[in-house]
Amino acid sequence: MVVAVEYISKEESADVAEGAASAQHGVTGILAVQGAFAEHAAMLDRLGAPWKLLRAAEDFDDSIDRVILPGGESTTQGKLLRSTGLFEPIAAHIAAGKPVFGTCAGMILLARKLDNDSNVYFGALDAVVRRNAYGRQLGSFVATADFGASDDANTVSVMPGERVPQDTPSDVVLKDFPLVFIRGPFVAEVGPSATVETSVDGNVVGLRQGNILATAFHPELTDDTRIHELFLSL
Repeated sequence: MVVAVEYISKEESADVAEGAASAQHGVTGILAVQGAFAEHAAMLDRLGAPWKLLRAAEDFDDSIDRVILPGGESTTQGKLLRSTGLFEPIAAHIAAGKPVFGTCAGMILLARKLDNDSNVYFGALDAVVRRNAYGRQLGSFVATADFGASDDANTVSVMPGERVPQDTPSDVVLKDFPLVFIRGPFVAEVGPSATVETSVDGNVVGLRQGNILATAFHPELTDDTRIHELFLSL
C-alpha cells in the first residue's frame, strides 16, 4: 500500500481535528516516535476510525481508547518512549486491559522477554520473541496464511474482500491474509496466556492475548484491512 504524501503532515484524522469523532470508535493513539505510523493512520482512515499520533506524553489524553505500536526499530522506539514520557501512559493503558496492537517492532515492545536481547519494554505479552529472526533487509519476504484460531464449531471465516463484523466473536479466521515481513521477528516461545493466531513455515508470527493483538508482519503495508477491523472490534 502506498501512503499519500498528505500523511507526512497529518497529526490526527479529520474527525478528531473537527471534534466530531465517530461514536462507533473512540480515538486510536498511534505511537509516532519512529517507524511505520503513517501507514496505520491511512488504514484507519479507510475504515472511518478516528486516530491521533502520539509523539509526546501530552498527546495521550482521555480520548484514546486503543493504541497501535507500529513497526520500526524497537531499540530506538524503546528509548524514545522513555524520553517522550509516553511509556508510562501506554503501560497503564495496557495494564488496564484496553486494546493494543503491535506490529513487528510493536510485538517486540509487548513481549515479556526477548531471546536475543536483554531489553524488556512493556512485558505484557506472554511470549518470548526473537528480534530480526528472518535476518536483515534481504530476509524480507511476503507469504499468505489464515489468521485466527479455527478449532471451534462457531468459528466465523472472513474471506478476502469481506468485512469483519464489529460484533466479532472470539473465534474468527481471516482467510488467506497477505503477510509482509521486513526484518521481522518471530515468536520463539508462547506462554499459556497467549493464543497462536498464525504461523509461517513452523514459526509463530501472530498472537492474541485478551485485548492484545501482535503480529511479526506488517498488515498496514497491504491493501487488506481485515486485521485492523479485527483490532477495532476488540
